[in-house]
Amino acid sequence: MSLEIGAPAPDWTLPDAHRTPVTLSSYRGERAALVVFYPFAFSRVCTGELCSVRDDLASFQNERVQILAVSCDPAPSLLAWSQDQGFDFPLLSDFWPHGAVSRTYGVFREDAGMPNRGTFLVDTSGVLRWSEVQEPGQARDQAAWRRAIDALAEV
Repeated sequence: MSLEIGAPAPDWTLPDAHRTPVTLSSYRGERAALVVFYPFAFSRVCTGELCSVRDDLASFQNERVQILAVSCDPAPSLLAWSQDQGFDFPLLSDFWPHGAVSRTYGVFREDAGMPNRGTFLVDTSGVLRWSEVQEPGQARDQAAWRRAIDALAEV
């Protein structure tokens, strides 16, 4: 299953690393959401990607956009990883039911029990405006994320 650009993004609620529920639609009317699926906390490529986000957070989380990072790791693992790496953005757990949101976005790998590297930009009205999907071992080009976010401002 793949999501169509211009279609409403599926809504969801997931717990963050502190087990506080975060709902995608809660950002409607206020900020766009950059939803970033990644395979595993503490893995090399995922750590590199999210540390790059941490080091340039203002590009991905500001008054116009909120980054929401999603994996199938349990919340305690996400909390430990967030504290270890100094992440100041939500790490969300799609642990149970395992991969339900990842499946909805068409990025869950049934054979491995984890999501592919999917990135989805949802505008303030809840419409999917941009997406990309990479295999687990392939790091994403975050410059493309910045361009997509900048393009929202031009709409």
